[in-house]
Amino acid sequence: MFRRVYLDNSATTPVDPRVVEVMLHFLTETYGNASSIHHFGQQARTAVDAARHSVARLINARPNEIVFTSGGTESNNLAIRGLVEANEQHGRHIITTKIEHSAVKNVCADLEKHGFDVTYVPVSSDGVVNADDICSAIRDDTVLITVMTANNEIGTLQPVAEIGTLVKELRDSGRKIWFHTDAVQAVGKIPVDVNELGCDLLSLSGHKLYAPKGIGALYIKRSVRLHPQNIGGHQERNRRGGTESVPLIAALGKACELAAVEMEAEAIRQKQLRDDLENRIADAVPNIIFNGSRESRIPNITNVSFLGTEGEALLIILDMQGIAVSTGSACSSGTLEPSPLIRALDEDDNRARSALRISLGRFNTSDDIDRIAEIIPAAVETLRKLGRSA
Repeated sequence: MFRRVYLDNSATTPVDPRVVEVMLHFLTETYGNASSIHHFGQQARTAVDAARHSVARLINARPNEIVFTSGGTESNNLAIRGLVEANEQHGRHIITTKIEHSAVKNVCADLEKHGFDVTYVPVSSDGVVNADDICSAIRDDTVLITVMTANNEIGTLQPVAEIGTLVKELRDSGRKIWFHTDAVQAVGKIPVDVNELGCDLLSLSGHKLYAPKGIGALYIKRSVRLHPQNIGGHQERNRRGGTESVPLIAALGKACELAAVEMEAEAIRQKQLRDDLENRIADAVPNIIFNGSRESRIPNITNVSFLGTEGEALLIILDMQGIAVSTGSACSSGTLEPSPLIRALDEDDNRARSALRISLGRFNTSDDIDRIAEIIPAAVETLRKLGRSA
């Protein structure tokens, strides 16, 4: 029986066994409600506070600037909708890019239905937005700029620090304007420092850094005012009502601890594996395009268009051989439309339809690279022959 190889870590990562161990303790032994004042509750509160410190340390924030959420989507909703609803007296214009994750793009689209105006700034052919284009889009009524740190499909890094500097200069001159970044694909893979980025809000998600699904966090800079989206109790300093999920929060805290220690070495190792794979694909398969900048990107993603194939068909063939990859964002799977992200690069449907995302993680090895590098050339040739004979 063949060995299965998981190369879809940008969709979700396996939960690290060290994280599972921590989570199990809070599922079976320390099970109190963190809002209770008795011994069991205070044990839970201590765990929540410790995890908050761990998340804060990873992104160089203050613990009281961290709000726990159910994941990246909720963090993005709270950041974007919460900010503009609380500050619409200062303007109703939002700036974002054409390559944002659906958890940002669809929030902006929904806000447009409620009277907000959104500018979607295009990106270059290498998948990077120009900070000058963001600057040019700013109007007198601009209240929020939201630009991702790293793209989820092609891994390109965006000039968020430049945008953060721009926003700071505007605010120093008296403007009421804020900056949010969706850093879900970046946190835990590369160093992320909220002070260096100059962001007011930053979203992260546990299941992208070896914690379980269902837990995330939002960094909210001190003095930033948000309108809560979960109305209930007084948890999370009245910014997100609902009983804290102590096992999930503790798991995220442990995952952040591990990332802080292991991230640098892992980035080097995964980059070497990715570069080896790209070189072997380039040598063995003609007529391909590597999508996005190959210099300015996170270390674990490669996105390749195998022209003359259908990405979905190639994915299925690889899956039958035990290899898990994707054609793009997991949140957009199930649609037959070509990747909007790849189309945003040059509006070529063939390039978009033939794109495959391969994303490495902590548990991948050189044997995994050998396996996929062996299978891809024959799979692509099979599909191209079928296409020519159709």
